[in-house]
Amino acid sequence: MFVSIAVDPGSEGRAKELADLLGQYGFDKVQRGLWESAFVSPETLVRLKKDLDRATDAFDRLRIFQFPVDGTLALTTLRDKKWRRMVAKGGALPPAPTPKSAASAPRPGTQAARPRSAGQSPQKRGSRR
Repeated sequence: MFVSIAVDPGSEGRAKELADLLGQYGFDKVQRGLWESAFVSPETLVRLKKDLDRATDAFDRLRIFQFPVDGTLALTTLRDKKWRRMVAKGGALPPAPTPKSAASAPRPGTQAARPRSAGQSPQKRGSRR
């Protein structure tokens, strides 16, 4: 499984500790604070999360992106020493409007223009006929 970990350490010393830990698990640093690996087993990830939990404190923040987890993307965050997990559930998106219907539909918050009958001219504001 592909795993990407965004690290926001609370101190410089903690940044080095977390970098060493992620390096031991075979993660490659791709940007400052971003580590990735395409070959992580679920068992290894469980051990890594336990080690990350031991190595962090309330000032550190982590975001772990995992794909695929039951065919979807999972996002696990560590903030204030609490783990949270969100799983992106795929769903059908509503169909995009066709160009014809998009042009004829009024924009939100506006009123549709009334069609004029033949021979009518626009009236000036404030004038009466």
